[in-house]
Amino acid sequence: MKERALPNPGWGPLSALPGNPLMWVLILSEMLVFSAFFALYAAERVAATALFNASQRELDPLLGGLNTLVLLTSGLFVALAVEAVSAGRIRRTRQWLGASMALGVLFGVIKGIEYAGKFAVGITPETNAFFGFYYGLTAFHFAHVLFGLALLALVTWRTSIENVETAAAFWHMVDLIWILLYPLLYLLR
Repeated sequence: MKERALPNPGWGPLSALPGNPLMWVLILSEMLVFSAFFALYAAERVAATALFNASQRELDPLLGGLNTLVLLTSGLFVALAVEAVSAGRIRRTRQWLGASMALGVLFGVIKGIEYAGKFAVGITPETNAFFGFYYGLTAFHFAHVLFGLALLALVTWRTSIENVETAAAFWHMVDLIWILLYPLLYLLR
């Protein structure tokens, strides 16, 4: 049986990963940054459990859940784009990427509606420590959504297996971060 060549020889442990290895360096560094924020959030939550629990009840877990569904479906579409580009189906790849971007935009619209509702009743990042974390973490995550949307748009234009895999890796990191943020901010008490 012939051994398959590594997609990125010379990158050590990153050699077998799909897409550009530099994207994986970025993903790992971003995961470390988010991990530090999560640890700080956990420490603050322990120090002010009652405040965090009361503040958390002001969030709408259904909107957060809807955004989770939207983002995970977008991740599925990106995975289908990778499958399509691997099969040489460029038009289908671009369709999946377009659908994924549309859902990424919908994620932002839902988050904007949620923010507007909070601001309308006077809940801002300065309200208390919980809302400082809520706005800070979700806005930082949304900055990654915007960067991911730009990557998806770029690879829709410059479609190749490596480009689509690279953007897909970043988009899946965005999914993963939200999968951690949603229960942390909306559900865990």
